[in-house]
Parts: sequence; structure tokens; C-alpha cells
Amino acid sequence: MTPFTLHDLQCFDAVIREGGFQAAATVLHRSHPAVFAAVAKLERQLGLKLLDREGYRVRPTEAGLSLQRRAQSLLREMEGLRVHAKQLLLGEETQLRVVIGDLCPRPQLLGLLSVFFTKRSATRLHLDYEAITGPCERLFDDEADLILHRVDKSDPRLEWIDLGTVSVVPVVAPGFLPFPITPSISPERMRDFTQCIIRDTARHSPERSYFVVEGAHQCSVADHQMKKELILRGMAWGHVPRFLIEEELRDGRLLCMLGRHFPGVTEELVAARRRDRPQGPVANQLWQYIETQASSLRSVLDVTKSSARRVQATVTRRPKRKQSQRRA
Repeated sequence: MTPFTLHDLQCFDAVIREGGFQAAATVLHRSHPAVFAAVAKLERQLGLKLLDREGYRVRPTEAGLSLQRRAQSLLREMEGLRVHAKQLLLGEETQLRVVIGDLCPRPQLLGLLSVFFTKRSATRLHLDYEAITGPCERLFDDEADLILHRVDKSDPRLEWIDLGTVSVVPVVAPGFLPFPITPSISPERMRDFTQCIIRDTARHSPERSYFVVEGAHQCSVADHQMKKELILRGMAWGHVPRFLIEEELRDGRLLCMLGRHFPGVTEELVAARRRDRPQGPVANQLWQYIETQASSLRSVLDVTKSSARRVQATVTRRPKRKQSQRRA
């Protein structure tokens, strides 16, 4: 058997993943004939039919699927070696790409990053903001070295550091609703009122919706700070991280709508990076630094968590109003 090359395997894998030769050629930045020739060569060398070309779309045969599964681990190792060799050549990274998600308490996290990067002038911080599924998409697209957001902790490609929990609660300005706020307010009753939501910044991931009342008029904003401003001015209602509105809840400029139908949610905020990618020396130093500082950030977020529990308990214990009052 004539030895086949990694290039042949790359082209074969890309054709299956992308569903065709032209799409694979685009992803690999190669010509269509070059990709076609590489796959044909691989089939000749192995003496196997790897692709079914008879239909509208190219499909892998059973042998092709089996070979691809084995080839993917080899290709991942090759990519890891390539990245690692590049990092060895460059030494310390000249840039680290960090993405802050919409659930982050920005003053605390920006302060944490500032302390770290002011002592490492040779490495520039490239900082971006993304919302909803945007941070994870950037990480898996290899456009971020580290994200500060929520993640799927069951994903084996990730490692994370717990930074604390963030309570997200539904709030409204006094006078926005023409009826009293009770724990029994239903989504159907809120459908007539404008709901403010955050825009998902992901470009190609499936859309995710959180707390959205179907059928309600919506206004979308880029971040929670803008959402807070709209709600304060009586232009909409919506869910906002508790740490962002503590003062307004205390002095009555915002009212909490926690109840049976709008229970709010507690999200786990983490620092996350790819486990399946080699990390440079500065990236590892930043990771270790975040680990040492995580407890102080958790203590800040725990204050708002405790406050949220007190508000939830107050709402739960609130005596029921008379029927005439609920309809008012």
C-alpha cells in the first residue's frame, strides 16, 4: 500500500464535514481539482470506496465514516502540534484575545484584567464583548483564547474556573404596569407590554432565547446596561443581572417581578478556555492568576445572591390580594 499523506486525510475529512468538494476547497483555501484529486488518490491507495458520488450531495460510505472517525483524532493532534510549534517559535504571546460575556460584572473583571496586563507590557490584551451564545462561538471558532461567560460544563473540549453565580431577575419601573405586581403575574398578562431583550451576537450558531414572552412586542439592545436604562425610563420591562440593579431595587426606582411564572434564573459565571488547544506561557499565567482571584469575585457576587434570595422570600410570603385588587 502506497503511504497516504496528512493532506489527503485533511481533504477527505473536509469533504465529509462540508458536504461537498467545492465547500471543502473553500474551507481549506485550495482549488476544487486539488481536493478532488487528493480524495481520489486516497481511495486508490487504500483500495476502498470512501465516498458515494451518485446523489446530489457527496455522502460517505460506511468505510468512509469509519476512516474519518479515526482520522479526526490524528488531524486534531497535527493541529495541536502546529499551534504548539508556532508558540515555541514566538515565545511569549504578543496578544491574548479575551471575550467578556453579557453576564459579567464589568468593573470587577476589567479591574482583574487590568492588574494582570499592566505587568506584561509585551503582551497586548485584545478585548471583545459578546452576548448570549456569542462568547462560546468565538471560543470554538478559535477567535478567543479565554472567555468570561457561562458554558456547557459537560463539553469535554472545555476547562473552566468558577467565578460565582449571577442572579437574573425580571424588573419593571413603577407605574409601567396598570395593575399591581404580584407573584401570580402570567406571561399572557405581560404580552401587551414591551419586553426588552439582549441581541445574540453569534453569527452562525443556532439562536437561543431566554425569558422571551412569545407574541409580546420586543425591543432589542446590545447589553444589559442599555436594557437597564430603558427599563428605568419606563420604556419596557425585562430580566437584568441582580448585581447591576441593587441600588435601584433598594430605593424603589425598579420593582422586582419574581413569582411563579417569572422565577428568574441563576447562571454560573466562569472563565473558560479550550482544553484541546495548547496554551502559551502568558495564557497559562493569566489562567493561574484568575484561579487565585476567583474567590474574591465570588464573594462580591455572593452578596447579590443573598439579596436575591431575600427578595424571592419576600415575594413568596407576600399575602394574596383580593380578587378585585388583582384585576385592577
